[in-house]
Amino acid sequence: MPKPAAYSAPVSPHTGNRPPETGLRRSVPETQKRILTVLLISQVLSGAGLAAGITVGALLYKDMLGSTTLAGLPSALLTGGSALAAVAIGRISQARGRRPGLAAGYVVGALGSAGVVAAATLDSPVLLFVSLVLYGAGTAANLQARYAGADLAAPAYRARAVSTALVATTLGGILGPNLATPAGRVAETLELPSLTGLFLLSGLAYALAALVLTVWLRPDPLLLARTLSEVREPSDGAERPEAHCAHRSPGLLVGVLVMGLSQLVMVAVMTMTPVHLHDHGHGTAASGLVIGLHVGAMYLPSPLTGFLVDRYGSTAVATASALTLLTSGVLAASAPGDSVALSAVALVLLGLGWNFGLVSGTAIVTQAAPAATRARTQGLADVAIAIAGAAGGLLSGLVVAAAGYSVLAVAGGALALAILPAVMVAALRIRQEQGGNGLQREVR
Repeated sequence: MPKPAAYSAPVSPHTGNRPPETGLRRSVPETQKRILTVLLISQVLSGAGLAAGITVGALLYKDMLGSTTLAGLPSALLTGGSALAAVAIGRISQARGRRPGLAAGYVVGALGSAGVVAAATLDSPVLLFVSLVLYGAGTAANLQARYAGADLAAPAYRARAVSTALVATTLGGILGPNLATPAGRVAETLELPSLTGLFLLSGLAYALAALVLTVWLRPDPLLLARTLSEVREPSDGAERPEAHCAHRSPGLLVGVLVMGLSQLVMVAVMTMTPVHLHDHGHGTAASGLVIGLHVGAMYLPSPLTGFLVDRYGSTAVATASALTLLTSGVLAASAPGDSVALSAVALVLLGLGWNFGLVSGTAIVTQAAPAATRARTQGLADVAIAIAGAAGGLLSGLVVAAAGYSVLAVAGGALALAILPAVMVAALRIRQEQGGNGLQREVR
């Protein structure tokens, strides 16, 4: 952006007592590429860290307590921990930047992984519950890293920047679950329960992700974005009205609804699929394969999804999310219990529907949140997502125990259709409030 002749760069509170350099804005594309590269590395590592809770969390709980009634409780606990961590990460990021916020989340997640191993070794359900809450912090950090990818992105490429950060999770997410068997052997060699093997892997992966971000995520993308915002719109001492109305933005609300409903449905069906397969005689290798494909579908299509959001708008992609999740539920319900292949296809569609919802919803929330309050607003949005996931995980075991896996899958698919009226109503509100301009370009 050309600098006016009379322009005098303001002193930024984030760059000390010196004004931002004139060439800072010109170097943003190069800085963005470097930041995305660092995020790619950390997301690969943290993607492997996600594997344990998804693949063996419910099985570990079932082995300890001998019941499937609350087999969704581990998922509910780690997503509840993710909600608490999302608030903390958002506040740390708001005050000090993305680097310390995300690194802190991964460190706590690593501690939670170690706690789960100790709980299984000591046969302590209470310690298991506490550790799963801590473990959820790694999930929260992995999810919030997508916002770091969008901090410096131009609006027209924001969804693609989000998707770049997300897709890196694919490699670790696919590799992690398929290491269930060898990781179990490692655990047995160490005289630990076999199911704790993936949690050993998760603890190491989260710790390495924290190290990568701490050392290489420089400059901090959120602090740099905030400084650039101050350069573009120098403060005159007046309060900005958008900083106070951001939480009431219809764009923000619809983004949260799309992501929350997608998360609830995905977590509910995903959580009980390993238990469903186990009950039909399949081992952890089969569960690991299905969940690995599912996690791949959650993240691998992200570049395409980002392009679709930037090209066709969020309403179209959110609608695709609802329809894909419905299709997944119907297929999961109708698949024979002995068919790993059909279960895998259903879980791939489940992951794809979640991806559509997450990328489109993230783009809406990021567009709605001003730079001055962006991290805090995004953290609160992720709290809603985590709460939805916790509800899905907790209810999933109860529904399966009462009515069966098929009912859970169909009910989840039907619930996803609630995305459609939410998006349409919000789009109408935005058109009314913006007079045909502004955010409806993101929700069209």
